[in-house]
Amino acid sequence: MPSSRRPTYTSANRAGGPGNPGRPAGRPDPGSQEDTGQQEAVRPAAAKPAADIISASRSLPAPGASVPGPPVPAAPGSGKPARAARLALPGWRRARHQSNGAGTAANVVAFPEPKSKRRRRNLLVAVSTIAVLVAVVLAAAIYSPILALREVSVSGTKLLAPDQVQAALSPLQGKPLPQISKDDVSRLLEPLVQVESVAILARPPSGLAVTVRERVPVALVKQGEQYQLVDVDGVRLATTADPASVALPVIDGGAGTIGQDLFLATANVLAALPADVLAKLSNASAQSVDAVELKLVDGQTIVWGNASEKELKAKVLAALLKAPVDPKNPVKVYDVSVPRHPVTR
Repeated sequence: MPSSRRPTYTSANRAGGPGNPGRPAGRPDPGSQEDTGQQEAVRPAAAKPAADIISASRSLPAPGASVPGPPVPAAPGSGKPARAARLALPGWRRARHQSNGAGTAANVVAFPEPKSKRRRRNLLVAVSTIAVLVAVVLAAAIYSPILALREVSVSGTKLLAPDQVQAALSPLQGKPLPQISKDDVSRLLEPLVQVESVAILARPPSGLAVTVRERVPVALVKQGEQYQLVDVDGVRLATTADPASVALPVIDGGAGTIGQDLFLATANVLAALPADVLAKLSNASAQSVDAVELKLVDGQTIVWGNASEKELKAKVLAALLKAPVDPKNPVKVYDVSVPRHPVTR
């Protein structure tokens, strides 16, 4: 940008006398004889450089200040200056831009890190360290031989002996307790049909408690000379030669004679009876799924009907059996097929 200041002229021998401020002291007026003589006397020295010096000054920007330059043309199709146009700037101007950038970087003030950010970083480091330690401890516990299984205790068995369960779980011996799951135990006990479900509890450092829930037998089914104990699903749980030793009714013929549907209908009725009533039964039979009958050891008959409302029928039958009986008029039939209106005769 051109300077707005005008050049100034300064004479080297200007004295500025009192009468003529712009003329040196003792110099005659132009045109006078004295002046003419002096010019002639001075003329040989005219070949010397002029004593008057012309000096010019311009305003320069302060160090670090930006200098506006000519507009740089933009690249076609974009709002940014073309690279070639930027490189076309004079060398001194590019250097000045570079020096301005260096000065700006030198004047940047580094502020201290905020306390909240520092606390978050410290918290993250602490949490990560704890997680690593926990992972190491868990890995050591899962694979440590110190927690290897050596002893199995069994409870809840009636049809099975504890030794049978322990023998079935022998493949787990020596395996770390954290690696033993309920599914592992259930899979090993599947061949034992008496087991309905199982629960386990680890007892470090080397013990495992197994609680077995067995299937409940509800009837006896005669097969040749033997009687088989069956549950409500018809699963054969055990065998006995003396039906009197088991307080369960005998299902006449079993599933092979009366059919699967009738057998399941009879078994469902027996499963709904309380244990004290079940112990008084001698046998059970069914002409159809809606005509299930039970026989008591005293010879009395229970007309049950179908399997609907079996819980209510069981409660009504238990109350009728506890009611006092007239010896002169004994009850021979208990009809609970309509439980809200039971009949005795």
